[in-house]
Amino acid sequence: MAIDAPAEGRTETEQDTAAAGGAPASVWTALRPLALRIHFYAGLLVGPLLLIAALSGLLYALSFQAERIVYRQELRVPVGDQVLPLSDQVKAAQDARPDGTVTAVWPGAEDDASTRVLMSAPGVDEGKSLAVFVDPYTAEIRGELPSYGSSGALPLRTWLDELHRDLRLGEFGRYYSELAASWLWVVALGGLLLWLGRRRRAKRDLLLPERGATGRRKTLSWHGSVGLWAVTGLVLLSATGLTWSRYAGENIGAVQDQLGGATPVVAAAIEGGSGGGGGHEGHEGHGGGGGAAHRGADVGIDHALKSARTAGVRGDRLAITLPTEGTGYVIKETDTTYPVHLDSVAVDPASGVVIDRLQFDDYPLLAKLTRYGIDAHMGVFLGLANQLALAALALSLILLIVWGYRMWWLRRPTKARTFAGGRPIPRGAWRRIPATALLPLTAATVFIGWFIPLLGVSLLVFLAFDLALGALARLRARGQAPDRGQA
Repeated sequence: MAIDAPAEGRTETEQDTAAAGGAPASVWTALRPLALRIHFYAGLLVGPLLLIAALSGLLYALSFQAERIVYRQELRVPVGDQVLPLSDQVKAAQDARPDGTVTAVWPGAEDDASTRVLMSAPGVDEGKSLAVFVDPYTAEIRGELPSYGSSGALPLRTWLDELHRDLRLGEFGRYYSELAASWLWVVALGGLLLWLGRRRRAKRDLLLPERGATGRRKTLSWHGSVGLWAVTGLVLLSATGLTWSRYAGENIGAVQDQLGGATPVVAAAIEGGSGGGGGHEGHEGHGGGGGAAHRGADVGIDHALKSARTAGVRGDRLAITLPTEGTGYVIKETDTTYPVHLDSVAVDPASGVVIDRLQFDDYPLLAKLTRYGIDAHMGVFLGLANQLALAALALSLILLIVWGYRMWWLRRPTKARTFAGGRPIPRGAWRRIPATALLPLTAATVFIGWFIPLLGVSLLVFLAFDLALGALARLRARGQAPDRGQA
């Protein structure tokens, strides 16, 4: 294996530019201290939030398989000879819960899967539905559970999803996740630049932990190499996570709409009623509830499904939304595994005629990419492979944070009698940057801070606090100067 020998006559900092994207040594020499300082303090201060997000994200990624075990009674049925009409299954659910109003039906996607009849019912939290699980062969009620979101999260996964999203603290808790997502990409990309710009003896040490390293160098080697492999996934998690955030999410949604990338929705309005609608989905993409129940002629759910099949909705994974006053049936495919099947149609309940059709192929490119990103973040894009990848990313982030804090701890003064943390990165890094680089960097920082508000606000708070500490240190130094002169 080739060895990168130090170039004679060059400083260590200049040699560290070898893999820094071809940037001139002088530019990287000026930028590296600032990148190191931002990466150090961002990781140190935001690390606890990222650790919480990673731990809860790891549990959420594993909850899909846990859900299959915990709720097997509700989700699985013995395979019978003939599937009953959906109308019979819906009636069985209504008989079991006469106080509920059926809003949607999810037929079982596999032979041994139950049918899920979703209801709005007393005692069910807002934004969720009561799912009544029906045996499609016998119409036996297998159980009932609260259900949340387009992926049908049951109580276990819903609890972990809420923990990951807002620490189960409601709107206030969302600030934690937005702050973590806002800084994750900064820390990840900053670490990548520092790792690529580092001098190393063997090219292998860029991709894998350094052999024979000990102490802080060993920890740094693991931190850098694992971070290199995980950086792409971490940046994507940060970007997709921000789409659900309160402030940055609004800006992202506005840009997406301006670029014509809003997710289209099948038009289900009939007889002058209002149906359909756009907008950006929540963390679980839940569109629950509905308006007043449909009154008047109704061909029934089985006829509506037949019309949808004839119109080209042929997938096994379906969601059938029942008509409300002014809207028709909406039958849509919900298979998010690649290749995705998300075609949908709207059916007039009075005549059974298809009144609108929307194919996933007709989605704008940006809407498709958004759909892929959201589903990948939720762990439903590629099924089990997606969930394992999320678990691996979450575990990687946990290790990176632990290694980062360990390196900080190893930098502490060992001779101090009192408790002391690691030595901080020196101040004044920005003063070394030439004006030709500082001005565009400042402009970019201001724009990013405006577009991602919690990143901008937290950065301003950090700068103000850092300036205050610097001023206090200078005052102390001036106060001690006469004493040193008299000694």
